[in-house]
Amino acid sequence: MVCVMKTNIIRTGSSKAIAGMALAVAISSEPTQAANQPAWDKTFPKSEKVEHQKVTFKNRYGITLSADLYQPKNRNGKLAAIALSGPFGAVKEQSSGLYAQTMAERGFVTVAFDPSYTGESGGEPRHVASPDINTEDFSAAVDFLGLQPSVDRERIGIIGICGWGGMALSAAAVDKRIRAVATSTMYDISRLMSKGYNDKTTKEERTKALEQLSQQRWKDAENGKPELGPTYNELKGGEPQFMVEYADYYKKKERGFHPRAINSNGSWTLTNPLSFMNFPLLTYIAEISPRPLLLIHGEKAHSRYFSETAYKAAAEPKELVIIPGANHVDLYDRVNLIPWEKLTAFFTEHLK
Repeated sequence: MVCVMKTNIIRTGSSKAIAGMALAVAISSEPTQAANQPAWDKTFPKSEKVEHQKVTFKNRYGITLSADLYQPKNRNGKLAAIALSGPFGAVKEQSSGLYAQTMAERGFVTVAFDPSYTGESGGEPRHVASPDINTEDFSAAVDFLGLQPSVDRERIGIIGICGWGGMALSAAAVDKRIRAVATSTMYDISRLMSKGYNDKTTKEERTKALEQLSQQRWKDAENGKPELGPTYNELKGGEPQFMVEYADYYKKKERGFHPRAINSNGSWTLTNPLSFMNFPLLTYIAEISPRPLLLIHGEKAHSRYFSETAYKAAAEPKELVIIPGANHVDLYDRVNLIPWEKLTAFFTEHLK
């Protein structure tokens, strides 16, 4: 029976800690193992409770995606599975890998992938995102999971983090094989790039930005390659608090820095906003129903409004969970704040 869900506030970790925190055909039915598997290169400790394997698979556009497959040890029979990606500008060795490994500890087969044109995945030019191709990347990950002998293909869900939360919602709307979808600290990148933060971009500002991006195409055409913007998250002083929080995660080696991550060590192409400004990701969010939707966001996140408005636009069954005291970046890696029990219960119930 489909249950009607309401907005909840979940308290995770101790009150003291909270207060302190102010898609296509796979290459084969078996995992394609990368040659000479490297030493552990994640930003989180390796779990002894799961098996890890580097894998590759192709999306519908023929781009080879690189991913990490996590499976519970001592598993029996076919299991439910979850595909994960995000944040926007991150790699699978960061937040999505942490989520994937933790959910595998809890009994799911999981795959965390690098989106097309980023990380270890294929695609040229580099450091480009696409509302279409990156939505497809999720469906390609579902293809891959559904061909694994350890997975029940009728029990596959997805989790999108930050900007890949919007991609996950887009994928779930169009791909009816996805049985349940959850997002954490979700960004609607198409809305952000079209309207700015809190939808404050005027029509005149939007027109001016598009004129500048259009002229940049002439420069890129003349140079024979797209120009990259300045390196991200390098603070000069005076930045808004959420930018300080991003730098705290992406730039600190003891936390989330990874050399392949755009947000740690690079930037997107200057023309990257073009397709997002023309193709809204969440147009069909109501069509996720009757499959369940879980939106998780931090109480103090600058981006909280993205999940709140997505929740209003979505149809039942849906649930919005607000984490007290958490900012946007806290839900990338603060394991005492991420609501693991809620995620586990959600997918256990809806992937059975």
